[in-house]
Amino acid sequence: MSPKHSYPACDCCSGSQTNRRDFLKTALTGLAVAGSGAFPTLSGELVQPGITSSQNSETLVATLYHSLSEEQRKAVVFPFDHPLRSKVDNNWHITRQRVGTDFTRDQQAMIREIFVKMHSEEYAAKVLRQVEHDAGDEGFGACSVALFGEPGAGKFEFVLTGRHVTRRCDGNSVEGAAFGGPIFYGHAALSDDEAADHPGNIYWYQAKRANEVFQMLDGKQREAALLNTSRGEHGTETVALKGRELQGIPISELSSDQKEQVHKVMSDLLAPFRKQDADKAIEFIKENGFDKLHLAFFKNPDIGNDGVWDVWQIEGPAMVWYFRGAPHVHTWVHIREQA
Repeated sequence: MSPKHSYPACDCCSGSQTNRRDFLKTALTGLAVAGSGAFPTLSGELVQPGITSSQNSETLVATLYHSLSEEQRKAVVFPFDHPLRSKVDNNWHITRQRVGTDFTRDQQAMIREIFVKMHSEEYAAKVLRQVEHDAGDEGFGACSVALFGEPGAGKFEFVLTGRHVTRRCDGNSVEGAAFGGPIFYGHAALSDDEAADHPGNIYWYQAKRANEVFQMLDGKQREAALLNTSRGEHGTETVALKGRELQGIPISELSSDQKEQVHKVMSDLLAPFRKQDADKAIEFIKENGFDKLHLAFFKNPDIGNDGVWDVWQIEGPAMVWYFRGAPHVHTWVHIREQA
């Protein structure tokens, strides 16, 4: 078992009991799904969704919307400008309805495919397995969804939430926002209280890349980049954009090879997501100035006291990508055209 640490438990851990056997079970199920194009119900039965692979997430959102019964619409459809649309947290349900119990099998399949197609081909199956695993016994069915506005008749946004997941699909309806607004991803792989090397965590590779940048910094640069305490987690306030007075070392103060390494960090961060969303994020970052980004690492907490910083962030005038890797991975993302 992973050694226990003194780090405070997070809200997302409430009621969560996962083990390696469960993880392997969901991983194998995910591989079957990826290979067959079918989707498992909660009973494990594979269901062919009857959806062509050429349909993108936005098209599928419209199909889902028009498939909803009047009762379902009352429960999960809201006006586009409803304040609930911009909320984000590490473990929450945007509506009381659950994918696995309040939607038909065809609708469940559509919701899964909407989610899968919001990710890159390389990472889609991995991310689906992560959500299945972290949600517990109900798997993906434990997630909830909401739709804001009406697809095809104006602005709209589809939001899926659950433990360690908030994703948005908006067809560029939310002006000036990458990913349709703030998103969240995380993973507790073999334990909620992970070991220093985070075995099995599908997102730890991102922190390893960021720590490669830290190793390239000289003494003065490390002094500027390494801080004591991070912003912490406060629901939607976690991704509030400062615009100025950013933490850490400015990218403008890095050498060309160090900057190149930061570019690799950004590539790793964006790798799980579909190209159109990653491109929009990069567009906004470039508009605000790559050299205006700041990179910060945080001493507290440091799992294993090994100097491999579990908690770090990239922050800019109109963005934050906050990676909190203790006791397991939570990642908060918000990128806009303007703060």
